[in-house]
Amino acid sequence: MAITLKSLPDKTVERLSQYRRNLLVCLSKGKQHIFSHEIANIQNITPVQVRRDLMLIGYTGTLRKGYDVKELIDLIGRILDSRTGMKVCVVGVGNLGRSLISYFNGRRSKLSIVAGFDTNPEKVDKVYAGVHCYHSDRLNEIIKRDEITIAIITVPAEQSPGVAEKLVIAGIKGILNYTPKSVNVPPQVYLEEYDMVTSLEKVSYFVKKNAGIE
Repeated sequence: MAITLKSLPDKTVERLSQYRRNLLVCLSKGKQHIFSHEIANIQNITPVQVRRDLMLIGYTGTLRKGYDVKELIDLIGRILDSRTGMKVCVVGVGNLGRSLISYFNGRRSKLSIVAGFDTNPEKVDKVYAGVHCYHSDRLNEIIKRDEITIAIITVPAEQSPGVAEKLVIAGIKGILNYTPKSVNVPPQVYLEEYDMVTSLEKVSYFVKKNAGIE
């Protein structure tokens, strides 16, 4: 039975995105074929994990040449990207919000940030890296008008639950929450929460363990 995107584990989807990003770099350097152990070295994971992920999406290489880089990039694209593309908005155009807009601008043809929202009058109606910032009062209107399906939350933590609720009402289907406060969404809305403190503590733990720090 064919594996669909819905049935792929979250971590596999994350790694597929990372594979594509690194494979694009390899392709730009003229590399046409790559072995699982080479991908593994780039990703700091095992070759077995690479082969498992690629088998899940129905792709196998050859013993002599390994994986075709261009074919693999195209296949991952067909799995991760929607055919018509998806539009993204950023709620909270502070330092983090502006950095995300600038960084992501133009990096993916099928995924684009098209609107920002903020309550600060000094930011409203300004354009950041080609993205217009609207007042948050217009959130529902703009999301519906521009058919935005994904939102990134970068507001102060105490505001994130209320923002998430408004996004769900507006019809958003997926939320990336960059605040340290968890939010609740209905089952039909996919939620990814990035906690910088937890990530940093994870790094700290492994530094302590590997370096023998008391």
